[in-house]
Amino acid sequence: MEKQYLIIHNFPALYDILKEVKFILNFSIKKIDNKDLIMHNLNNQDLVISLDQLKISNQIKIEEMPVQIGKLIDIINLSFLKKKIEFQKDIKIGKYNINFNSRKLNRNNKTLNLTEKETTIINFLFNSKKSVSVHDLQTKVWGYKAQTETHTVETHVYRLRKKIENVFKEKNFIISDKNGYKIKAN
Repeated sequence: MEKQYLIIHNFPALYDILKEVKFILNFSIKKIDNKDLIMHNLNNQDLVISLDQLKISNQIKIEEMPVQIGKLIDIINLSFLKKKIEFQKDIKIGKYNINFNSRKLNRNNKTLNLTEKETTIINFLFNSKKSVSVHDLQTKVWGYKAQTETHTVETHVYRLRKKIENVFKEKNFIISDKNGYKIKAN
């Protein structure tokens, strides 16, 4: 998997804060100034955060300032996840093909339209080497920062399983075990 960088442009205070908590981040950070931004070759997976309005598509826009650091990290993680999905097209998952741009799951000339959240769930589970816990889905897909008592994950996965079963007659696309959920597409 390609390493993802948050490029921090002309925002030294944010860089210092994130440098202090880098052990909990799911991404790497780099600090650059105006001169470096012009010379820096941005990777498609990189995101830039700046106090300045830049003319680049990779910039994260923070609508309200000040922002709590936990909320900012959630915004960054979700932006990275969306960026990753944005550049994926057709992926083969067992006998299925999923197109992340059109959000369609296909098999044997049958098509299922998915929501953005459903494609994110499938992508996250597919890219995980082992079962994914409800807590990991809460933090990585929904952006919840603490263990919260919610059945959002279970409800979404249940509905997604039902949609897949109704269209493809497949009960085991997403399976659960004692450690969480995983993709087991035939």
